[in-house]
Formats: sequence, structure tokens, C-alpha cells
Amino acid sequence: MFDSQAWLTPFTQVFTRELFRIGNTSVSIVSVVQLVVSLAVALFLARALRNFLKYRLLVKFGIDEGNRAAIATIVSYGLGTLSILVIVQASGLNLSSLAVIAGGLGVGIGFGLQSMANNFISGVTILIEQKLKVGDFIEFDGLSGYIKEVFLQSTVLRTREGADVVVPNSELISNRVVNWSYDNCYVARVHIPVGVAYGSDPVQVTETLLTCAYMEPSVVFDPAPKVMLMGFGDSALLFELWVWVDRIDREPFIVSSLNFLIEYHLRQQGIKIPFPQTEVWFNSPKAAIDWNSPPFGSFHLHHHHSVTHATGVSLSHALRQIPYFENFNELQLRQLIEQGCRKLLSSGEILFHEGAPGDAFYIVIAGKVEVYVERLDRRLTVLEAGSFFGELALMLGIPRTASVRALEPTILFALDRFHFERLLHQHPELYDSIVTGLERHKAELAQRQQELRALGLVDASEDDKNPLNWVKKRLKNLFSLSVNGEDSIQ
Repeated sequence: MFDSQAWLTPFTQVFTRELFRIGNTSVSIVSVVQLVVSLAVALFLARALRNFLKYRLLVKFGIDEGNRAAIATIVSYGLGTLSILVIVQASGLNLSSLAVIAGGLGVGIGFGLQSMANNFISGVTILIEQKLKVGDFIEFDGLSGYIKEVFLQSTVLRTREGADVVVPNSELISNRVVNWSYDNCYVARVHIPVGVAYGSDPVQVTETLLTCAYMEPSVVFDPAPKVMLMGFGDSALLFELWVWVDRIDREPFIVSSLNFLIEYHLRQQGIKIPFPQTEVWFNSPKAAIDWNSPPFGSFHLHHHHSVTHATGVSLSHALRQIPYFENFNELQLRQLIEQGCRKLLSSGEILFHEGAPGDAFYIVIAGKVEVYVERLDRRLTVLEAGSFFGELALMLGIPRTASVRALEPTILFALDRFHFERLLHQHPELYDSIVTGLERHKAELAQRQQELRALGLVDASEDDKNPLNWVKKRLKNLFSLSVNGEDSIQ
């Protein structure tokens, strides 16, 4: 008869055999495995406790993100350290013996651990003093970004480009750090240099620059924007627009927006932005060079031979052909183009099926798409570059009534519901343009209204015998619009 107990005995002896002793404690493979597993469980529970405190419990008390992270880190590290000491003590190891061994090793490797100890103490200092917290926007050693995590050894910085930079805590303590979020304040001054042609009216330039400053939503009015004449350049009067912004972390976007505003309004006022020019005078007629004669004339380049004309249409031109956007100026068109996105379709790819939610409208920039009814297997129309579609489904929040697929590689401009709603709130006048444009589709609106009634999708509060009145109410309800002074269409 097979004796399993006798067969397992040699293996059991191997794992339980004493390897060495620490003080009065015998160390075997089993005891080492038990200790390692216990420590791993303790570390896992400490991390779980940190996440629970940071994202669950402390949130209920209304504590800000930075303080939540500090409290959760200190508590989890403290309890984790205590758990490790308890596990080591419970395993039978004499901590006084370990202290003697650690002291002996410390003499030899102390110099190598100086940086770790420095980072550890710096990390504790950061967590306790709270001058640098999770969520703060800082500038440090040529970097700028948000503090993502603070650990005892290092801090993780998320840059505006989306990269995570690990910074040793000792460097944050020993070097100069700019914390734009200290005292929860992001307000800071931004300088916009502007050069205008000599002969420009400085008062008109000042007025134009201040107008642009007040048009940017991120600019605060206290302190008020200022225009400074900084000097006289070789080819321009050198101005600077000083503005205080509420989110310095968005500085590149704010500067770009202000530059667009400034260029547009200076051009509208006839104020020129010069470029450097150099004039060469020759004292001797013999030194003059005929730039049109060989060998110089033989190097004239005909650029039109190398230009490739892109197939498709100009998006800004196509937007102006849409009744809803025909009165937009250049700045409004730029904002509209920025809020939309490009969608690429391969030949035969389906954009959407009939019955799908109407969550975007499209403009064909290049290529062709086919509008068809699947259940009837019938083509309704083919839309080429410059055509637009899907606006009614988006504006009225109704399902698609047909399917669309690409007949060839196609580029579309798409504006989804989220960005369309933002556009309506930024430009309330667009509401009137849309209603005016929809008047041309009164019969189609009446049909859509009947279809939605049949499906039970028309709310009683917005229903109206006149389809245009129904459209007005539906637009306001769908996109949370507040339009005053509106008369019903009879």
C-alpha cells in the first residue's frame, strides 16, 4: 500500500529545515515564504486603504484633492509601517537583533542611502507642510504642469503636453518652485507683444488692443488690462498688451486666442503689422547689379509648377454656404472650425444607419457619400464636396431617417451635439439664424413632427400646431437655451 505520508516527509523536511538563525529565531524556507506573503498582503491593504481614503471616504467630507492625497498617503504609510513591524514581530524575529544587524550594515552603505533618506524626509515635509499639493500647477526647472501624485520618495508631475515626469522630492525642497495654485489662485499676468507700423495712431492701437482683451473670456477685469508702448523698433512701434488671466495653466490657449483677436481687429481697423525690410543703396553705378540679367535671372523659380491643388473645398467657404452660418465673421468661423473635427471614411464605409441617434451634422470636404434607405434598398441622393447633411437630426434630436456611406475615400467635417450646444451658448444670435433657415423646410418639419408624435417622442409642453413654433421650443429644451423677446409664428 502506498504511504503518502512517508513520500511527503523528505519534501516537508526540506522546506522546514533551518537555513540560519537570527538571534534565537530559526529561519526556514516556510517561514521566509510566510513572511513575504504577509508583507505583500500588508502592502496591498495599505495601498487599498490609501485609494479608499482618497477617492471615497474623504470626498464625503468635502476635503479638497490636495489635502485628501496628503492625508491618505500619511495614514496609509503609517499603518503600513505599523503592520510590517507587527508582522515581523509575530514571525518570531527579534527586532533588537535586526536593529543591531541594520546598524552594522548602515555603517557600510549609509553613504549610498543618503539620497534616499533625503528624498524620504523631503517627501514627509511636502506632505505635512502642504505647500505643494496634488492638483497644484507649478513651474520647476524649465517644466510646468500639475502635481499628479506625491509619494515619500518622489513626486509625479503631469505636463501640459501629457507626459508624466518623476521628480525626486529633495529637488522640490531644495530648489525654487513657482506654485501658481498656492491659496487656490491661478490669476497671473500674461504679456502679448504687438508691433504696428510707424504712422499708426497709438490711441487707436490702444483702444483696439483693449477691446480684444475684454473679448477673451479668460481675461479678468480686476486688475484691468493695460497697453504699454515699450519702445521704437527698427520697423515697428513696439506695444505690449498686459492682461491678467484666471487660469495661467491655460496660457498657451489664451495667448493664441488673443493673437487671433488682435490680428483680426487690427486688420479691420486698417492698422498694419509690419515686417522687417532692408534697403541697399549703391554709391557707385558700376556696383549696381541687374537682378534680372544672367546669371541671377536664370534662377527665377516658377512656384506654380510645384503646387499641388488639394481636391475638395475650403471648409470656411462651405460653412458660409450654409444658411445658419452665412453671417458669421472670421473669428466666429474659426471657433466653429476649431470645435468641429475631421472624420475620414474609406470607400464603402458606412457613416451611420437609419434609426441611429442624430448626434452630429456633417459637411463633405472631399469625396462623395451616398444617402440611401436600407429597408427599400433605394438611393436617395449623392452628396459631393461642399454638401452638408444631418443638421435636422442634430438640431431636433430625432433619429436618422436614412443611411449614409462613402462612395470613395471621403473627408467629412463633423460637429457633434456637445460642441453644437456650446456654440449656441457662445453665440445666441445663431438661434435666430437657425430658425430662419428652418423656415425653408416647413413641410419637412411638419412631417418630422408627425413621425415623432407617432413614436411618442414629442413632449406635450413643446408640441404646437405650427411646426416652426415647435422647433423653437424643442431647440430651447434640447440645448438649455434662454431666448428672450421671442414672438410665436402664426
